Amino acid sequence: MPSVQLAFDFNRPNSYSVYVPTETDEFWTAKQRAGHSIHEISYRACYKPQLPAYFIQKLSKPASVVYDPFMGRGTTLIEAQLHGQKAIGNDINPLSIVLTSPRLNPPNLVGIEERLTEIDLSYDAEIDPDLLVFFHEDTLREIYGWRTYFQQKQLDAVDAWLQMVACSRLTGHSSGFFSVFTLPPNLAASVKSQRKINEKRNQIPEYRNTTALIFRKSKQLLRNDIPDYYWRDDAILLTESADDTPQIVDESVDLVVTSPPFLDTVDYEQDNWLRMWFCDITIEAGKIWQLKSLDDWVVRMTDVFAELHRILKPSGRIAFEVGEVRNGEIFLENAVAKASLDAGFIPEKLMINTQDFTKTANCWGVANNSKGTNSNRIVILKKEL
Repeated sequence: MPSVQLAFDFNRPNSYSVYVPTETDEFWTAKQRAGHSIHEISYRACYKPQLPAYFIQKLSKPASVVYDPFMGRGTTLIEAQLHGQKAIGNDINPLSIVLTSPRLNPPNLVGIEERLTEIDLSYDAEIDPDLLVFFHEDTLREIYGWRTYFQQKQLDAVDAWLQMVACSRLTGHSSGFFSVFTLPPNLAASVKSQRKINEKRNQIPEYRNTTALIFRKSKQLLRNDIPDYYWRDDAILLTESADDTPQIVDESVDLVVTSPPFLDTVDYEQDNWLRMWFCDITIEAGKIWQLKSLDDWVVRMTDVFAELHRILKPSGRIAFEVGEVRNGEIFLENAVAKASLDAGFIPEKLMINTQDFTKTANCWGVANNSKGTNSNRIVILKKEL
């Protein structure tokens, strides 16, 4: 097995390096429809369910505890439960719980349909006129009706599901969304940008039946069979900083599968601004990490790894996916190895999953049939005894 030299300098006098075995292959497929249908909620920079499924199968045993400190849309947690494992997730943005929790305890379609017939979406109060660049006025009033409905009551499993689906259907680039054609649903355009899109496409928002679209998406999410063991009430969902999760007991986690915030690549708050408005979520400025300096990233991740070292069992492993940053100019696996060593972990292996794919179209609908490569870079870490 070839090795890669992970070297650390970062302009520091006490730099050092370590050789880590490297494997490059197509370890899992990244085909769009290969995962369970319940995963199909878009979220910025999320990985495919095949990634956590691979490591859950390889690195955990039955009844293990699987944790994701940056859970996003909850892909790792859902895969953990699909494999019969206990799931723990954390994300500083409460939107992650809105998107994840209902899919860990999904209602049935009969209950969803019945609830949809009971809800009054009438809304005659003031609306934000700027949002009319995305929505027909009648659609926007329904959206305000949904927003008011979710604000006024304690949500049960069905209501939480409806909020999750409605949130996921706000904007997108097909008739399955509440909006006129816009950016993909994991990347909300600004009002200014949407005006330009509307002008370029000569489009005006048309009415969308939000109730019908919520039920349609619910059927899509629940079209695959869900095993009986999937329903369980022991999942733990947190909204803490990933470097400080006191709710998780020492040495209680068997496996961590996660992907951290990359260097200045994604602005999660801006990309989710409309979803956060819909769910009435506000976050204190600076709480969501937006790291531009590699040194700052290493410092933050060292703190995260110190916390993971506390909660991970002595036999535990971490699969830490870092993708590719700045067009390959920076290899974050170097920074991961540095931060993890300082926290007491041993970099065990670097895995590079590669898959050729054919690009079909971008968000503007321009065909492009050239081949590309979809790759993931994962550092496997083990806890030093």
